[in-house]
Amino acid sequence: MNPAIIRRRVIMYVCTLVQTVLHYYEKRLLKRGSQFEMCLNLLGNKSNFSTFLQNLLRGKVVVPSKTSASFLSTIGHLDNRVELDKNIKPGSNKYFATLSAMASKLAYENHEFIKFTVEITWKMELLGTYSFWDERHQKDTTQAFMFRDKNADSDIIFVAFRGTEVFDADDWRTDFDISWYNLLGVNGRVHGGFMRALGLKLDGTWPNSTMTGEHRHAYNTIAEELKGHFKTNHHTKFILTGHSLGGALAVLFPAVLALHNEVKILERLEAVYTFGQPRVGDERLGEFMKEQFEHYGVRYYRFVYSYDIVPRLPYDDSALMFKHFGTCIYVNSIYEATAVEEEPFKNYFDCGSIVTKRVDALWELVRGFLLPRMFGPDYKETLLLRMFRMLGPVFPGLPAHGPQDYINATRLATY
Repeated sequence: MNPAIIRRRVIMYVCTLVQTVLHYYEKRLLKRGSQFEMCLNLLGNKSNFSTFLQNLLRGKVVVPSKTSASFLSTIGHLDNRVELDKNIKPGSNKYFATLSAMASKLAYENHEFIKFTVEITWKMELLGTYSFWDERHQKDTTQAFMFRDKNADSDIIFVAFRGTEVFDADDWRTDFDISWYNLLGVNGRVHGGFMRALGLKLDGTWPNSTMTGEHRHAYNTIAEELKGHFKTNHHTKFILTGHSLGGALAVLFPAVLALHNEVKILERLEAVYTFGQPRVGDERLGEFMKEQFEHYGVRYYRFVYSYDIVPRLPYDDSALMFKHFGTCIYVNSIYEATAVEEEPFKNYFDCGSIVTKRVDALWELVRGFLLPRMFGPDYKETLLLRMFRMLGPVFPGLPAHGPQDYINATRLATY
């Protein structure tokens, strides 16, 4: 038997085993994660800690509500910035990228937090926050939100997909579900877990509509929402964005639009910005998507920071055959950006990067103390992030996946 086939079967078996373990520990992981986030929100900064001590002495400890506009996710505690960069104005060549990076991070938060940030802090219009049904996991797993940028010269709607939540076993099971879905009419193969997160049914078909009934699916809901806005706003364009898993969904959404021949929506697609996006399909899918983007004039920017582990997975080799497509905006650890065909050391376990990954991780620890002195208080790193960066020398590329460096990259790099 072909060694590549054997290797693929072994990898598929391991991924299936990981999904089974994640399912078994799902409730415990969710419970521990909930407790951890509650502690972060009680004690996560000096102001919270001071208030907590005062209330404790008075015997009136107030437990923060997980649905309030002040409750931050773990991702939010890694990078607690909500303000946009005031130095990057609408019309600047960096404006859409920086706003997309912030929106990708904001997608991890609850509805009230998103609403307050978009409407009060950013002075924009929130069009909706959405939770979507995943048929395989039989629960809402995928999330996204949509907002209109009132500050841009043109009428732009942003759709931001949420990435993998740290303590959500179902999100991790989606990531590890590397079964192939054959995209009919394209002869290309796509990551099955990501397609199911968009709403693909277990029988390989797409729901007819999700605007009525108990459950909503990501692809149908967003497509129909966009159509509704386009009917009354004839010059409106839209931008898709997301971090990690959210980036994968953002770039696959137009693939499904093309599959369903949604020309009127694709004609309004301005750009796709992804940050730390994993590979989503094979070479044929990449060729198909490049043709679609060129035909509709869509700009696709795939940002990869330094040795981030996620863009280097699943593997691009003879066994798994996953391929990136489009130009990569590669940003190194001193925030220098380069447009390349593929990020350096394209697969994570690359012998050539064993030393350099760890050297970079140590530099990132030191750099965290230098950035606020060089660029101001907006670049001060949280205590949680500094602790997370300490994992870098042991698990290189893991801390590099956080949103902090992608937001810094869009602000500081030249691209």
